[in-house]
Amino acid sequence: MKSTSHHDERIAKMTFASVYPHYVAKVEKKGRSTDELHQVIQWLTGYDEAMLQKQIEEKATFEQFFQQATLNPNAHLITGVICGYRVEEIENPLTQQVRYLDKLVDELAKGRKMEKILRAG
Repeated sequence: MKSTSHHDERIAKMTFASVYPHYVAKVEKKGRSTDELHQVIQWLTGYDEAMLQKQIEEKATFEQFFQQATLNPNAHLITGVICGYRVEEIENPLTQQVRYLDKLVDELAKGRKMEKILRAG
């Protein structure tokens, strides 16, 4: 992906707390639960409920959010197109991690089975 530093910078400075309600609305509108959303976020980042809540309360930027996360070793298995970009081709690591999360939320909202979303087989 040819990406601009301005685009990457904008994503880095965006707060997780500002995007989180959109994730919740997206999955709930499609009949999925906040618990399932949290399961997906925990799989990708290693954050439990308390840690996730802390990130929201502290209005962590995506840069801070992913710096403190422990990325799942199978995150590289997340492939496909999100927001017009092929996630496996995104060169900026932070932008790629944010798009991984977007892709997982998208798959959840589309009704994909949890074991497929969590790359369990």
